[in-house]
Amino acid sequence: MKLPPVSLPILPASFFGMVLGLIGLGSAWRAAHAVWHLPSVIGEAFMVGGSLVWAVLVCLFTGKWMWTRELAVAEARHPVQCCFIGLAGVATMLVAVSVEPYARLPALMLFVAGAAFTIVFAVWRTGHLWRGGRDPADNTPVLYLPAVAGCFVTAIAAATFGFANWGQLAFGAGLLSWLGIESVLIHRLYTATEMPRALRPALGIQAAPPAVAAVAYLALTAGSPDIVALGLVGYALFQCLLLARLGRWIFAGGVTASAWSFTFGATALATAAVRMAGRGPDNPTAFLAPAILAIVTALVSVLTLRTAWLLRAGRLLPPAT
Repeated sequence: MKLPPVSLPILPASFFGMVLGLIGLGSAWRAAHAVWHLPSVIGEAFMVGGSLVWAVLVCLFTGKWMWTRELAVAEARHPVQCCFIGLAGVATMLVAVSVEPYARLPALMLFVAGAAFTIVFAVWRTGHLWRGGRDPADNTPVLYLPAVAGCFVTAIAAATFGFANWGQLAFGAGLLSWLGIESVLIHRLYTATEMPRALRPALGIQAAPPAVAAVAYLALTAGSPDIVALGLVGYALFQCLLLARLGRWIFAGGVTASAWSFTFGATALATAAVRMAGRGPDNPTAFLAPAILAIVTALVSVLTLRTAWLLRAGRLLPPAT
């Protein structure tokens, strides 16, 4: 039976990146409340905002598959856009982490659903990539999203719910997937043709793997930050400096909703820095953490206002292709 047509905005799966940025910043401020006793309402407000955005996106994304299946299938088959679909599971797990202090059972159900979706999609998409026949120009940091981001966030969520051993399995899968994919991406950036303007904002994802890995590592360990934690944060900082140096080139086409790709790594870096500062004052992050948190908060706040303006001006959705 064919479903009747329904008029819904057709949102790309990449919009789930907004959830990652908002809840990611909420996690950073939740950590700041625990470490420096800053107001808890700030972090919880970002958590609530991110959860509401997630709920809207889940409804619209489900509606896309129900009423405009041809567009949804085209997105799933696209060599670049397909990887953003994995963010649906990642965002669901982050919502579960934000809800956990208030309602553990519903949060646990969200975690299981998000982790299951993440694993299934990562296996499906990675298996497709292993077949080959891919244009090297299509290789962008979105390749990190299904396996790397998915596994690291699974590790973080598993540790939050008390399943640290399972989180260690996920951390290993994410870490080794990251190292393998990064070599492919760096080779593409060094040797292939210049990335077109429409794809350049995806470079913002490049800072996410080391930063999210640091948060996952801290969630799975205890005690003062060791060389692994400091090394991951150091590499994330280096990636952020590279992105800042390329900012004008990346946003040559203007600042659109695609800029949310920068927020996942940035907010994870802030979270890791604050948590490391709370584990001992004798590491560099204790000095850097306040500045990182302030900069990242300003970044996400400005981008939120920019997104609201784009929505009001009718320019939020990308042009149809």
